[in-house]
Amino acid sequence: MAGNGGETTWCFSQVKGTLEDDVTEADLISCVEFNHDGELLATGDKGGRVVIFQRDPASKQCVPKKGEYNVYSTFQSHEPEFDYLKSLEIEEKINKIRWLKRKNQAHFLLSTNDKTIKLWKVSERDKRVTGYNTREEGGRPRDPTRITSLRVPTVRPAELMVEASPRRIFANAHTYHINSISLNSDQETYLSADDLRINLWHLEITDQSFNIVDIKPANMEELTEVITAAEFHPTECNLFVYSSSKGTIRLCDMRAAALCDRHAKLFEEPEDPHARSFFSEIISSISDVKLSNSGRYMMSRDYLGLKVWDLRMETKPVETYPVHEYLRSKLCSLYENDCIFDKFECCWSGDDQRLMTGSYNGFFRIFERGCGAGRRGELTLEACRDAAQRPRQPLRARRVAASAKRKKDEISVDCLDFTKKILHTAWHPHESIIAVAATNNLFIFQDKF
Repeated sequence: MAGNGGETTWCFSQVKGTLEDDVTEADLISCVEFNHDGELLATGDKGGRVVIFQRDPASKQCVPKKGEYNVYSTFQSHEPEFDYLKSLEIEEKINKIRWLKRKNQAHFLLSTNDKTIKLWKVSERDKRVTGYNTREEGGRPRDPTRITSLRVPTVRPAELMVEASPRRIFANAHTYHINSISLNSDQETYLSADDLRINLWHLEITDQSFNIVDIKPANMEELTEVITAAEFHPTECNLFVYSSSKGTIRLCDMRAAALCDRHAKLFEEPEDPHARSFFSEIISSISDVKLSNSGRYMMSRDYLGLKVWDLRMETKPVETYPVHEYLRSKLCSLYENDCIFDKFECCWSGDDQRLMTGSYNGFFRIFERGCGAGRRGELTLEACRDAAQRPRQPLRARRVAASAKRKKDEISVDCLDFTKKILHTAWHPHESIIAVAATNNLFIFQDKF
């Protein structure tokens, strides 16, 4: 993989979606996910649609390689629903997409909204059968009295069609909104998590799931924390982690008990009593947790930073990366406009040596592991229209001035646009290609070619 030692030069490759100012709510991208070999890239939006992009074969063969993707398939995954028992509208917004490892010519993925998880099969059809005896070419039945001879149907080449069909629908198992789904390494089971419970499913069984975590108190007035994210270990099928709004992460082992209310390990950083404020509990809430590809480390994202934990040491993180520490002085105004509750995701590079997460003003951060704050290897880049107008040109590193005094190439923290949020990002599993969702646009960047 390119870019050891923080030397990757990132360039604009593509942007998907209209660059017009008039954007509808349904077009806002709500999740991004590469499949296991990076050949496909899926996005979900608030309108319940899933758009799959396929790597352009020509871009892989040229030297050096290019990270260019074309639309492969688009389908409506979820529709808006209404829960008549609770008088609640169920949004069609796609919360998460997870790819299954490929076992045959077809691709399979899981998509979920707040309540219902669906397993989709995406397959190609480039042949058609002609010469039926009992029906015409258009599909109409033939008059049996006019059939005077038998024909042998033949298979002929046809225009390529990509079909997406729902194979399983997993519903009615969550009282609260689903925030996470994660495939197990056995590729047979997966978990789904909402605010208070985590369920274990088998991909072949839709009418039954096992509750493996339940933190709902007998009296809801005693509720002190909620589950914010959950993920299976990449290689150990019995281990999974889940994070909470209190800033803790619990590692659970399903071999210990059927109900994993008792964790095997608790990852929590002691709070500095001198730094405590009204906002401490809000900004310590973990919005995303991701295990490294090797399975040794774990990354968590809270409002102001990233932390990397070693699974063998739960007392404190082994690495800490401030994402936008300059916003600490703005927490009051961020609380008033609800931005303090934004849930930023994070992701690992394929070799586990780099981390990526989003910020405001169209900014996203890339950290080279082992490089502390302000050192080489820490980048702030911007997903914006200007980058699209300078194709294959290196992206300029951006800097934010926390004080009134700023240098020529810096932007004042008071000038940041908090409506331009980078909440969802994804990293190609094997190459230096990244996908960044910015409102209704999907930006694709790669190392300089």
